[in-house]
Amino acid sequence: MRTFILFVCTGNICRSPMAVALFRAHAAEHGDGERFRVESAGTWGVDGAPASANAQLVLQKRGLSLAGHVARTVSPELIEQADLVIVMTRSHRDALAAEFPQARSKLHLMSEFAGLEYDISDPYGQSLAAYEMCAADLEQLIKRGYARIPIWLEGTPQRATQE
Repeated sequence: MRTFILFVCTGNICRSPMAVALFRAHAAEHGDGERFRVESAGTWGVDGAPASANAQLVLQKRGLSLAGHVARTVSPELIEQADLVIVMTRSHRDALAAEFPQARSKLHLMSEFAGLEYDISDPYGQSLAAYEMCAADLEQLIKRGYARIPIWLEGTPQRATQE
């Protein structure tokens, strides 16, 4: 049984795909590669689009690939299936909580990995340096807060998937 973690940003072409790749890499480093099903979506997903070129570049520098990423919009099915939904901004959290009130207990800000509450800036349309800063922020948050995952899961109904 794998725990399903859904990362959500706006267009599903920058922050959430980078978070997925970074989280998967971190989980694999800790021998947890098979423990999680990790996917992403966007509140206003650019359905069918690849990850942005700069997102791909900054992850290539880390030995990770976003080549197979295909953007999609978050759906009721994804929210229902997910054990945890990790969002990039408070507005993402508020929008999903309003649309899916039954999912409130599984919604968490990405910054909560570090016990903080701030928005992860969207690098879309900005310089490669902005993407690098975003990826570094995501990477540090995952490293700092990876141990929070079981704690968050204790607060939500378990619905681990078999995929």
